[in-house]
Amino acid sequence: MSKKTLVRLIIIICIVLTVVGIWIFKNKNEIDFSLQATEIDLEELKSYNLPIIIDFGADYCLPCLEMAPILEKINKEMQGKAIIKYVDISQNPEAAGDIPVLALPTQVFINANGKPYIPSSNLNLKFNQYRYKDTGEHAYTVHYGMLTEGQLRSILAEMGVTE
Repeated sequence: MSKKTLVRLIIIICIVLTVVGIWIFKNKNEIDFSLQATEIDLEELKSYNLPIIIDFGADYCLPCLEMAPILEKINKEMQGKAIIKYVDISQNPEAAGDIPVLALPTQVFINANGKPYIPSSNLNLKFNQYRYKDTGEHAYTVHYGMLTEGQLRSILAEMGVTE
């Protein structure tokens, strides 16, 4: 192999390695805004510093089925502004982890700073706030039952999301 061929080969390898490195770096921290999820990594989701709504439902739950098109619409509109996820708990029962899913649908709300959302009384909705037993720290804010598009938008607005 001539010296000229070797130099060309080294240049091609360097270019390929640079392109692969850039692709890995750019895609490493990319947020997955897809609605459907089979598992929830709360720490990863919180690291994006966006408000989070996770809806736990099931394919046999009528209110869940009614909420599905609302979640799809809001998920598409809010990409880059909020993270909206849906988990079919009948297909992925372990996905909830220690989140208190006591009824379907169940929504969990987390502010952009990673702390549980604290709703105002202006919404006229019932939320449950759960605390860790050992520390008493606020762990989750949860709503049980169906939410309308308007209610979800009002919650997102309280969470600081502008449309």
